[in-house]
Amino acid sequence: MTASRTWTAWSCTVRLTVDDPAVLGAACGELKTLMDRIDKAASRFRPDSEVSAVNSRAGALVPVSRLLVDLVDVSLVAAQMSGGAVDPTVGAAVIAAGYDADIETVRRRFPQAPHDPKPVAGWQEVRLNRKLALLGVPTDCALDLGATAKAWTADRAANVISKRYGCAVLVEIGGDLRAAGTPSKPWVITVAERAGEEGVLVTLAHGGLTTSTRTVRRWQTPTGYNHHVIDPRTGLPAAGPYRTASVWAPTAVRANTFSTALVATGDAALGRLKLAGHPARLVAEDGEVTELAGWPTASRAA
Repeated sequence: MTASRTWTAWSCTVRLTVDDPAVLGAACGELKTLMDRIDKAASRFRPDSEVSAVNSRAGALVPVSRLLVDLVDVSLVAAQMSGGAVDPTVGAAVIAAGYDADIETVRRRFPQAPHDPKPVAGWQEVRLNRKLALLGVPTDCALDLGATAKAWTADRAANVISKRYGCAVLVEIGGDLRAAGTPSKPWVITVAERAGEEGVLVTLAHGGLTTSTRTVRRWQTPTGYNHHVIDPRTGLPAAGPYRTASVWAPTAVRANTFSTALVATGDAALGRLKLAGHPARLVAEDGEVTELAGWPTASRAA
């Protein structure tokens, strides 16, 4: 028997499912506490967050918590793994595109004044002293950990809850899912471009399953729509061949690294995905679906 609870946080749907209903309340408390800690450390939208302090003091080394050290470390590993396609220094470019507040606030602002694109400093320019817990970014650079922090949270929460309460657990934060423990039968997941829309059904017994898309967090401008996925090569919202990418990998962070890279840089990330051998479902701009590396053969155009 399973039990599930759903709520809204970080401008997305959060869902926690366990196979022991007796622990659901405590497990939800664990996830909410973790998300609150990460929000205080890494939110770009909170002026009192650690990331905001680092960004406001660009050019200097700033003392930070061990939690933020871990989150930045994960983002740098993802940047290296993706060949720079998933770059935590896109913050200034995201802001220039118009995403400088909660997405609902941004959407209500139309029409927005156009902004010039901001070059991306590059992840290699981030200075992280892990031993002393010091973090710095170059002048005119801003960190945005959104591409990895959400997935890391799903990974961490699923593992902690499963071990602490001895249950199988499925954590979903927006498009990032992580399964941990040993369920009596695999979880059945609907993979769709947007929450609530028709999608395809897949099963997930373990590991991470993430969907990255430029069709959800987007907003209207005088010249069309912008979205939050930045191509680090241009500093502009990505305009590659794939509007959505869903990927399975052993962890949500690894899955998200590939799904984000595919939307951000398109075919430039495809070779890395094929080399890694992770199952993936790609949706092109015209809705054509491509399935790779053993993705269940039941998909159709979105």
